[in-house]
Amino acid sequence: MKQFFRSELVLQALANIFSAWLRLCYATLRWTSDGEDRARQVWSGDKGAILCVWHSSIPLAPQCWPQGPDKQDMRVLISRSADGEFIARTMQMIGFPSIRGSSKKASDVSKNKHGEQAFRDMIKWVKGGGGIAITPDGPRGPAQVMQPGTPSLARITGAPVILCGMASKPCLRIDSWDKTVIPLPFARAAMVWDGPFHAGRDDDLEALALDWAARLTAATERAQSIVDGADRG
Repeated sequence: MKQFFRSELVLQALANIFSAWLRLCYATLRWTSDGEDRARQVWSGDKGAILCVWHSSIPLAPQCWPQGPDKQDMRVLISRSADGEFIARTMQMIGFPSIRGSSKKASDVSKNKHGEQAFRDMIKWVKGGGGIAITPDGPRGPAQVMQPGTPSLARITGAPVILCGMASKPCLRIDSWDKTVIPLPFARAAMVWDGPFHAGRDDDLEALALDWAARLTAATERAQSIVDGADRG
């Protein structure tokens, strides 16, 4: 059965269907944004940027970074797994090309040529002024645990890190390790921003990962409270 769903024709057909579904949702979601002024500092800058969302928010994530001539051109870091191939194709179809690799720390990704190359590609892309979207608990978790690769990338590139917590209600939740959120048309949705942050030469990368993870989780919980509160409003 796995081979069937991973065949070229089926994989492309599923990506076509899911991207069409997401475009419908994006056109009808009712958004609330909290702290967008923080993001605008980064959008309007002429340097690269690093965007972090939790893995569960991937289907919502393209909405938090508008593409345009006055914004950084965005790429998405996506794993080279079979599931990652489906996500990469879907993101490509809605206008977000990918860099294939992992969000693990540099010492781990360097153990395989694909991870090492992805890290180099991200450094080059961000230093050139591009934006990179990362799910720092991907590709296999644990959920909402940030790998040190994100602050490491921030230190090497000098780019600002912006965090975005996202939620949608009603929604579908996949029974997966990260409980991925699939938005529904005309649902309420929220994005909550924190940052921007920087990683200095003398900063403890593991401490930064813990701090940024706590902040990203808090932003995600705040987004959930916004859409939950709409039920009572």
